[in-house]
Amino acid sequence: MATIDKSKFQFVKRDDFASETIDAPAYSYWRSVMRQFLKKKSTIVMLGILIAIVLMSFIYPMFSDFDFNDVSKVNDFSMRYIKPSGEYWFGTDSNGKSLFDGVWFGARNSILISIIATVINLIIGIIVGAIWGISKAVDRVMMEVYNIISNIPALLIVIVLTYSIGAGFWNLIFAMTITGWVGIAYTIRIQIMRYRDLEYNLASRTLGTPTLKIVTKNIMPQLVSVIVTTTSQMLPSFISYEAFLSFFGLGLPVTVPSLGRLISDYSQNVTTNAYLFWIPLTTLILVSLTFFVVGQNLADASDPRTHR
Repeated sequence: MATIDKSKFQFVKRDDFASETIDAPAYSYWRSVMRQFLKKKSTIVMLGILIAIVLMSFIYPMFSDFDFNDVSKVNDFSMRYIKPSGEYWFGTDSNGKSLFDGVWFGARNSILISIIATVINLIIGIIVGAIWGISKAVDRVMMEVYNIISNIPALLIVIVLTYSIGAGFWNLIFAMTITGWVGIAYTIRIQIMRYRDLEYNLASRTLGTPTLKIVTKNIMPQLVSVIVTTTSQMLPSFISYEAFLSFFGLGLPVTVPSLGRLISDYSQNVTTNAYLFWIPLTTLILVSLTFFVVGQNLADASDPRTHR
């Protein structure tokens, strides 16, 4: 039998607190979200395009003296229909107005309408949905409201309202938010009903935890990915609504630029001087697409099940 060389071993003192030490690395939810979010190359590309468009839309108009309604150059034939060049990046139209300025002024209004309408709908939808999912009395009333509104196309409601109250920035936002929150509230209601009767919530209720605290602390953090997904769908949809309505003269007044207004004004240039039509349309597509892709990737990243 081989002998053991005790000189190669030493006794270790017992540490009663070592068993309580947490060896697992610290977990940060939002750090994990951002790590997962920035992992995809499509996110980096689309996020870069989106940031560039948003910065140009909100910063450039602050330093430009462009007037969308200025037609003083209409009689200056040398300024009409200048092709895109180093001096006029997007060219000029029949009135000698710079399309480059028009696109960024228009994109600013389109993005502003979309963001404001989305924020208002989300706030109302989340609050109403939280109450809806908890209160049985509210549930009976809201289900009837939802059944009525959900059977009417949302775009039809917006068209009728904008036609009734007239074109305008805040009128258009009002039309987009008067019923837009109902679908969000219904989604939140379903999610809350999924989580409210889980064991830890039943235990909290048994221990006397207020319902409001259960909803805000236990349930709502579970719905981050659902809310982000809803936001990513609403932002491009409201931009499309604005473009569609402005194209038919129902959105913003004719004196206010927007991507939809530019597309409508230059729709006759699809074949002749096509850059006037395709540049605003391409900008609209890029804004909508980047909002959707970035939002969807953020929604996926905000789901804890995707974290490693």
